Amino acid sequence: MDAADAFIEPAVEEARLRAVEQLNLLDSEPEDRFAQITRMAKAVFGVPMSTVSLLDRDRQWFKAVDGIDIQDQPREESVCQVTVARAYSQPAEPALVIEDVSAIPCFAEIPQIAADGGIRFYAGYPLYGPGGHPVGTFCVYDTRPRQLTADQLTAFRELAAWAQREIENSDDLERAAQVQRRLLPPPLGAVPGYSIEAMCLPAFAVGGDFYDHYRCRDGLVFTVADVMGKGLAAAIVTATVKSAMRATSRAFDAARTEAPGPDLGEVVGTVTDQLADDFAGTETYATLFHARLRTRDGHVEYIDGGHGLATVRRSDGRCTILRGRGLPIGILPNDTWRSAAVDLAPGDMLVIASDGVLDLVDEDATELLRLLSAAGTPAEVRARVDDLVAARPAVDDVTLIAVRRDEAG
Repeated sequence: MDAADAFIEPAVEEARLRAVEQLNLLDSEPEDRFAQITRMAKAVFGVPMSTVSLLDRDRQWFKAVDGIDIQDQPREESVCQVTVARAYSQPAEPALVIEDVSAIPCFAEIPQIAADGGIRFYAGYPLYGPGGHPVGTFCVYDTRPRQLTADQLTAFRELAAWAQREIENSDDLERAAQVQRRLLPPPLGAVPGYSIEAMCLPAFAVGGDFYDHYRCRDGLVFTVADVMGKGLAAAIVTATVKSAMRATSRAFDAARTEAPGPDLGEVVGTVTDQLADDFAGTETYATLFHARLRTRDGHVEYIDGGHGLATVRRSDGRCTILRGRGLPIGILPNDTWRSAAVDLAPGDMLVIASDGVLDLVDEDATELLRLLSAAGTPAEVRARVDDLVAARPAVDDVTLIAVRRDEAG
């Protein structure tokens, strides 16, 4: 075995590196789902060290490390570069098991091997990313030479398959996160007489919150909703609720030929009826704040379905929470919702938030009102929430829409 065993054709290597990048795992925080694998490997094989790593252009970076004080190392000092190359040259049996790596000249000078009490036994299995390219390895190591029995080799492959599933889950989640980000509405652009900010920060890769805003015949429509739960399951239901709300609201608006616009209670009730089977089948529900702003005079009609986190900040700094009048959607079949209204005078601001914002201030509504009263514009509200998230990582999705009727409006 020599340096040639680590060679990968340049065009293939570039494709492989793109696959590594697409995982969006490099330099990410440790995750217990990978640490569980390395802990299990140490227990199963009775070895002192185990890792899950990615092979970048010039380095090997470790996503999970158990028993070795290392975060990354130069690629040329890695035995795993041979394991990765072996995935191309020997795809039928890509596992690389070496009884004593110190006896192989091209590995003997690697610091982790050359040191007293260094690595002697190595077993590595390639992990695959997008396009089927090997992106890294699952490995176990020992400080003494040893072999793997047939049963141990089977267990080694099974643990590698576990690591592979977690790599694939990472790829699926990132793709889902990209789709979810793209489903957020584009900025509204200039709305004469109004300032608007919106944000949605999932606590995890994907989230159960969404916001939506779009123009209607006499103004703007805003929605903020929070589907019970987190992660991919909540994200799937979230996309369904968002699409149904927008489609139904626009259909009702198009059907009305005269003012006033569609009854918001009818809109929410129709969506709930359409999604009744989905809510029942997934045993979930969603809190929701849905509003229509008439831009010519600042009149806001709204439905609060169990949301309870919409606030009007008046021009003098006083804040009033808009109390809800309905249950979340998906709780009771054939439920109904009644709309309420509030008027924005020049200088007033409507802020619609998810409960993830409340978590940032220890679920203290008084503190949230204080925060809002000190922020006179939507841009200032967003900046303050960004500061809170930076200082205290969110444990729930953080979603916000802030709309201010400008003084000149």
